[in-house]
Amino acid sequence: MPSQADIIRDSINEFSRIQDWMILAKKNNDIETYEQIRKRYIELKVTLSSLSVNITELDRIKE
Repeated sequence: MPSQADIIRDSINEFSRIQDWMILAKKNNDIETYEQIRKRYIELKVTLSSLSVNITELDRIKE
């Protein structure tokens, strides 16, 4: 079973990747892809917040 630290690390890494993809989709005006990725972005924000991670500095999308 992964430790809380492992879950936090993995979630932060995925959160960063998701934001990169969202920025790229928005740049390419791919709204459908952006909205699909946005769902995971919100899930990760909730997960990280529930783990008491302050994502203020990590969040480049700011939604």
